[in-house]
Amino acid sequence: MTESTISSRESAGTESGLRRTMTSRHLVMIALGGVIGSGLFVSSGYTISQAGPLGAVLAYAVGALVAYMVMSGLGELSARHPVAGGFHAHATRDLGPAWGFATAWLYWLCWAVALASEFTAAGLLMQRWFPSVSVWVFSLVFAALLFVLNAISSRVFGETEFWFALIKVAAVLLVIVVGIATIIGINPASEAGAIGFSNFQTEDGLFPTGITGVLVTILSVFYAFSGTELIGVAAGEAKNPQLSIPRAIRTAVVRLTIFFIGAIVVIAAIIPFSEAGANESPFVTVLDAAGLPAGADIMNFVIITALLSAGNSGLYSCARMLHSMGAAGQAPKALSQTNSRGIPMLALSLSMLGGLVSLFSSFIAAESLFLALVSIAGFAVVAVWIVICASHLSFRRHHVAVHGSTDSLPYQSPWFPVLPIIALVLLVASLIGVGFDPAQRPALLFGVPFTLACLGYYRWRHGAGVFSPQRAAEMVGTKSAA
Repeated sequence: MTESTISSRESAGTESGLRRTMTSRHLVMIALGGVIGSGLFVSSGYTISQAGPLGAVLAYAVGALVAYMVMSGLGELSARHPVAGGFHAHATRDLGPAWGFATAWLYWLCWAVALASEFTAAGLLMQRWFPSVSVWVFSLVFAALLFVLNAISSRVFGETEFWFALIKVAAVLLVIVVGIATIIGINPASEAGAIGFSNFQTEDGLFPTGITGVLVTILSVFYAFSGTELIGVAAGEAKNPQLSIPRAIRTAVVRLTIFFIGAIVVIAAIIPFSEAGANESPFVTVLDAAGLPAGADIMNFVIITALLSAGNSGLYSCARMLHSMGAAGQAPKALSQTNSRGIPMLALSLSMLGGLVSLFSSFIAAESLFLALVSIAGFAVVAVWIVICASHLSFRRHHVAVHGSTDSLPYQSPWFPVLPIIALVLLVASLIGVGFDPAQRPALLFGVPFTLACLGYYRWRHGAGVFSPQRAAEMVGTKSAA
């Protein structure tokens, strides 16, 4: 079975019942919405405290570079095969169905757990204004809101995510612009004068925690950039995917690089290293230092929006992943069904149920089950990026073998195979490094066994050959003949 045969089946995209209603604008904002969240708004101060001001900037620069390497490969795959489920479908086709199965469940669980975290955090932040209302009440209200937005239509989801993400982007740009004005001394609201970049030089030098602190931070930075791959998940509902997907990936990576590094530079310059890592959002600290009143309330609203935006993208991703698995025969066929509006309601409902189960486990079994789920979710992010790189290498090799060149590809990832190989090395190294950090070690202790269990189950259920791309071609051929 040739690649063109598989492609013809996939490109029928519309067979799945999903509708191609999303533009490049929607795809970019879905990626930004999935990435820009509490990790930037809340945890960036902690990142600086771990690596030092300059070390944090370098770590985010490396993270942005790896994100670009991985996403350029995803752009090539998704432009050639614009199917729902994105990298799960690519892994199935280019690595083997067992790898696609394990990848899909890892990523589904990742976002299901993330849903619980976003709902809980948003509920906690709402108590600033409504202290007498229990957190679980707000959590369920936000869950119901996001479910309705996802259930109406993919275009409504895209528009909602566009405006959610736009608020976050505007907040980040506000902090960057106000911060720069404060640093160079042209902010009329600040009485401190020009702050400059003196805070980068700490008492212990430019790298106060040494190179080890920088390396440990890089591990978490990869997690911070997760969400850009949501463009691949949405490929099955993108208009003109051969053009919109590569354009959206390039735009998203460039903007994320500017936002993350720009924000970290401003925060590191304004907040002394000895004070970084406090419980208060560093964005609030920057606005206070810039002389802007009501900074805390403004940022509280923005962070809630950021959490809902990430949850919105996560619920969408969960539903499309289950839908894709149902269509591929790797989950009950009923999950692939869509309603008259092109929404996979059963997959959406089960995804929301998974998020609520994780939400309750965060209260009931915070020290056991929820810890395991969160660890698997963290492991899944890097594992999925590794799968994307491996799928890209396998796809390109097979495509050239069949077609003789890459001329027929709608988009070609640059510097092949250098970029995906470098990304693979750095990502694998980050997982190895996790084992040396006690705080992150549970990601391996839970993530590796979970992955092996998925692979072992699929091998037991479907027999030999499930780790080969040839088996994926045979399965497609069987369904086509039927």
